[in-house]
Amino acid sequence: MARARNSLIDLDATPFYHVISRCVRRAFLCGEDKYSGKNYNHRRQWVLDKLHALSGIFAIHIAAYAIMSNHYHLVLRVDRERALSWSDDEVIERWYQLHKGHPVVDRYRKGEIDDKASLAKVAEVVSVWRFRLYDISWFMRHLNESIARAANKEDNCKGRYWEGRYYSQALLDEQALLSCMMYVDLNPIRAGMANDFKESDFTSIQARIRSYEQDRRTTSKHNKASPKQPANLLPFGGSQQSLAIPFTLYDYFELADWSARQIVPNKRGFVEEHQPKLLDCLGIASDDWIEIVNHFRRQYGNFAGSRERLRQCANEHHHCWYKGVG
Repeated sequence: MARARNSLIDLDATPFYHVISRCVRRAFLCGEDKYSGKNYNHRRQWVLDKLHALSGIFAIHIAAYAIMSNHYHLVLRVDRERALSWSDDEVIERWYQLHKGHPVVDRYRKGEIDDKASLAKVAEVVSVWRFRLYDISWFMRHLNESIARAANKEDNCKGRYWEGRYYSQALLDEQALLSCMMYVDLNPIRAGMANDFKESDFTSIQARIRSYEQDRRTTSKHNKASPKQPANLLPFGGSQQSLAIPFTLYDYFELADWSARQIVPNKRGFVEEHQPKLLDCLGIASDDWIEIVNHFRRQYGNFAGSRERLRQCANEHHHCWYKGVG
């Protein structure tokens, strides 16, 4: 039985979530459809453009993404504190980029109301909008609806485009976050769609590599300690930034390259015998790591993390256990 969404999204437990949305039946999000012979690669850019636009409106950051042929993966960070710090006027301006608004708020923006009852109504409406601007369900609703309408219009058809509501996994600790991001970035390589990360089109790691290489080419004084990162992705920051992903970009690149070589044994290049620094820091055995990044969704259910965090979260939600404890 499907669980209520509010029992799956617990911002007090973690701000990081892995979400997946899949097209219904054989509908193609992008790529080449062998049944119709049509190519839908241009739809990948639709998803990417909409993702970047929404992340600039919502208090939700994109940590990783991979846009596949009939589904996509996202790793999101919800910034509830930022949304709560916005003024009422900023919430209104952001919401009006998505919707027409509300009659009372329209009058407030024009300076036509000053009575307490109307101002209280404005505050009530803005409070609802503020919550929605850091709610993953509303984020996914705006993303999926826009893509479905555009795809149906292009295909000259009507009806459901997505299988149903999106699938979500709460990433309860650093190990879950790291393994899930790697699982997402490795998707095209695991599926045989790309040989390396530079060829993994429409993935977050390709965007990070391109940004890093451009920084090295165009900047005479390349800052190795703090390399340039894509503006529309949540940055890697080690332990210096509270909002950033708690690893360094170099360590992530090292782990990604090592992981890809383990998954694709005939991949060109030298394979070092020692395991990457991040695995040592988190105390993860190399065999366990490869199993997780190959089968992340099989390993965990709606919550992912260490056995201790899974047990703790299950207890807080009044459940006996969560998949992955064993």
